[in-house]
Amino acid sequence: MKKFFFLLFSFFILESYTLSQTKYLIYFKDKGISSQALLLKSSPQYFEAVKQLSEKSIERRKKVMGENFVTYEDIPIEEKYIKKLEGHSIKIIHKLKWFNAVSAYLSEKELTDIHKLPFVKEISPVKIIPFVNDQIIPNDSFEEKDIAPQQRKLNKGHSYDYGPSFAQYNLSGIPQIHDMGINGQGVIIGILDAGFRWKDHPALKNLNVIAERDFVQGDSVTANQPGDIAGQDSHGTGVFSILAGFDPGYIVGPAFGASFILAKTENIASETHIEEDNYAAAIEWMEGLGVDITTGSLGYSEFDPGEKSYTYQDMNGNTTIVTQACNLAFERGVVTFAAAGNEGTSKWHYITAPADAYKILAVGSVNPDGTKASFSSFGPTSDGRIKPEIVAQGTSDYHAVSGGGYSFGSGTSYSCPIAAGIGSMVLSAFPYLTNEQVRQILIQTANNSSSPNNEIGYGLVSALNAITSPNLSFENNVYTVHKIFPDTLNLKAQPVKIIYSGSDGIVNEAECSFDGALEYKFSFPQYPNGEEINFLFTYKNSNGFSITEPPNGSYSFVYGKLNIDIAGPIPVNFVLYQNFPNPFNSKTRIEFSSPGNSFVNIIIYNILGQKIKELFSGNAHKGRNIVYWDGKTDFNVSASSGVYFYTLETSSTFIVKKMLYLR
Repeated sequence: MKKFFFLLFSFFILESYTLSQTKYLIYFKDKGISSQALLLKSSPQYFEAVKQLSEKSIERRKKVMGENFVTYEDIPIEEKYIKKLEGHSIKIIHKLKWFNAVSAYLSEKELTDIHKLPFVKEISPVKIIPFVNDQIIPNDSFEEKDIAPQQRKLNKGHSYDYGPSFAQYNLSGIPQIHDMGINGQGVIIGILDAGFRWKDHPALKNLNVIAERDFVQGDSVTANQPGDIAGQDSHGTGVFSILAGFDPGYIVGPAFGASFILAKTENIASETHIEEDNYAAAIEWMEGLGVDITTGSLGYSEFDPGEKSYTYQDMNGNTTIVTQACNLAFERGVVTFAAAGNEGTSKWHYITAPADAYKILAVGSVNPDGTKASFSSFGPTSDGRIKPEIVAQGTSDYHAVSGGGYSFGSGTSYSCPIAAGIGSMVLSAFPYLTNEQVRQILIQTANNSSSPNNEIGYGLVSALNAITSPNLSFENNVYTVHKIFPDTLNLKAQPVKIIYSGSDGIVNEAECSFDGALEYKFSFPQYPNGEEINFLFTYKNSNGFSITEPPNGSYSFVYGKLNIDIAGPIPVNFVLYQNFPNPFNSKTRIEFSSPGNSFVNIIIYNILGQKIKELFSGNAHKGRNIVYWDGKTDFNVSASSGVYFYTLETSSTFIVKKMLYLR
């Protein structure tokens, strides 16, 4: 008892001290080594950067970064700067090497003194941001008896009894993929939330948690402890259970076979809020441990009273620290997910950070019937990008309760882990995929991909569609297409043929190989880089009917690229599509469809109407055509950052679209 009172007393003393100060981010001018010196891989700083990465992290980075998998951001903070601060009696809270900064509580005098140090670049307050909790539906408002008889019948036809959680998973085709034995095995998922009481809950206690850390109190306890208020760990517990809970008869999450890293980043001791440095530090920590996927059911837009709020203009993919941290994680090969936010009916109503990040998958919410949930935040970002990217059920989701038992709740916090779980299924089935490929597969196979909007993005995410979509691997200079069919389990290794052709129009036919379990694959002969390859599959299903996939059009990819596209039927008129990515800072893809082998010009103009680059001039292929712009002018000079227009021009057609180039 005495020990408890001492701990409680110590906590209040610490609180009263820190409340008299302000938490700041202290940015340094350099890292004691120039970016050019980083090229010397023999430097001690380079060795230390590599040392801080797990083998799993290095392996993941190499998939997207090659052998140059360490950048200047990865170099540790100069230790002598840390010691100088500590010499001023400054206690460092977090070291953020990606930002070359540390966080610490400073008095006004300390702030003045630290500003004078020659190695300090700038000092800014750590922002404290309100977090909008999800809606909780009482236990007795929705029981298993309320599940329609047909739903219960469907539930019983699968490998697991999902109980009341069946509807939220069935909407995205998850049970069918569980039936194939795919459940996230081999994938590491990092969750950022307010706390996790997982060790004694039947749905969570047997999951493989490989690391956990409390970034609020600085220890390894992510469940409630002295200093936390009651219920702090309830939100994260619910999110974790929707992602991976395994308690047949109650809940069976998509990723129960994965491994997990848990980060407690949110401090709700007085009012619900997060401190940005906690989130950024957690992302860095997870990435170094080798996480494959991160998911955060937290969204931030407006600060506490008295603090400067973010504005809509700040939702531009590169302003907030949490957004920048997610961008840096993606650059290192991590698949990143974030809840879009619950601001749909508020004055703000737009997506919140870090859902605005460039390559993050922002996840919105839909109702059980697939319609948009009114509370789900929407886009676009302030720089014009579609948000959210995908949606999943976020209304009446069944989840674990930290005190024991289960309940129903609503919010993008609950749709986000469903989408992240599906991402883990894709990466588990096809571990060679890059994060960019996983992202593209989830977007392309969602049910609104042909006409995305800023309400539901590319649509409802589907585990079934994503897993059965073809994908490419590249090894030993050979491109191989991999395919799992929806009825693979019933095909019994029947022959599957692939029909493919290049730009020469010669049609080739071959038989795919089968791995004896689920996967068919075929290795393409070598083509010149830039050659567009079209292909489709034919086979007989378990009922003996001939099947062609895709049923209309074909799949295609550009030799030298890993992304597969679905080419639809030949259009009646010319179509010019929105470039992707947009905005871009290195290269963007411009796609157009032609009704015949017609002469076409694709031209880039600046905002003044001056011609910048002629990308294509010649006879287009019938159907889909793809060209790329690398930001260079006709004179091979880099264009300036800004808005540009690209046009499709023929003797009878003129189509124009806008894009944003960021150098």
